[in-house]
Amino acid sequence: MSPLFFPQKTDVRKWHHKVARLLTIFLLLAAHPVTGQNWKNSPTHTDASFRGLSVVSDSIAWVSGTHGLVGCSTDGGNTWNFHQVKGYEQCDFRSLYAFDAKNAIIANAGAPAFILTTADAGLTWKKVYENKDSAAFFDGIDFWDNKSGILFGAPINGQLLLLRTSDGGHTWHELPLKSRPILEQGEASFAASGTAIRCNGKNRVTIATGGKTSRLLTSDNRGTTWKSLATPIIHGLTTTGIFSFTTVDNNIIIVGGDYNRDTLRKDHVFISKDGGKHWKAPEKPTGGYRECVEMITQKTAIATGPAGTDITYDSGINWQPIILGNENKYHVVRKSKSGKLIILAGASGAITILTNIPKPK
Repeated sequence: MSPLFFPQKTDVRKWHHKVARLLTIFLLLAAHPVTGQNWKNSPTHTDASFRGLSVVSDSIAWVSGTHGLVGCSTDGGNTWNFHQVKGYEQCDFRSLYAFDAKNAIIANAGAPAFILTTADAGLTWKKVYENKDSAAFFDGIDFWDNKSGILFGAPINGQLLLLRTSDGGHTWHELPLKSRPILEQGEASFAASGTAIRCNGKNRVTIATGGKTSRLLTSDNRGTTWKSLATPIIHGLTTTGIFSFTTVDNNIIIVGGDYNRDTLRKDHVFISKDGGKHWKAPEKPTGGYRECVEMITQKTAIATGPAGTDITYDSGINWQPIILGNENKYHVVRKSKSGKLIILAGASGAITILTNIPKPK
């Protein structure tokens, strides 16, 4: 037999050295990030930070962010037409929902809190809601269909700010106080990527909270009544908790961490197979704090944040890093509502198109 398996006494050191080398090579390969020509950077010629992102189809996408800047692409994200919203140049528009190449809704993070709509691809905007409360701060928006949607914000007097529309965002109505969840002291939500809210099916909506307490709030009647789901994600500080989540059927992936410690790899990502009743940590987690997670296929998801980007092919059980063109700049990743286009956006005007889903390594 080969001495590799049955070494003689004089060959023991050589055999150990050979095994050690093979083990090192194996470990390096196992940890090697997914690379290749799977991405394309899109020039934006701006230093704005983008957190709002809505990918309507394989050709139409919108981004929004600081300096009151909103952009629209009609060629799959290759080129963008940007407009600074007049009168709102100091706003950070982190909440964004687009219907097509002309119609979109934006909401800012900060007080006063505004909701604006456009019907001409961003050339002009109409203010449809304003809240002057010093605590007003919008965190995210989503729709069940082209008419019915919901927008939420930071708690005012201990209760979430919740608004609904039934006419495609032209008018908004605040939900009555009895329909707004009461948050615990130090509990709020993060507007890091606009993905702390998700509408599913005809009536279901879920909102993620963080801070001193971090949980999922769910409603099966469009926000009229709510239930609470506890999560094991890191919490206790104003910088900790769930920053984003994504769902497929009864499977949930939550991501976040501590944005002051963005490389911390402890209790920052969890998965549930039963709608949030039980939670499990991944066998191999993301590389640190993540601000956004998006399902790409039934089992494939991408998570991103300032500390890096990761992909999972098994519903969040194992993650591996992806090397992209604007690494360490992304805040948000979204997939087309009706197609396959995937776009990432973030700081310093970074926009990247994921041209192909990277293959597992």
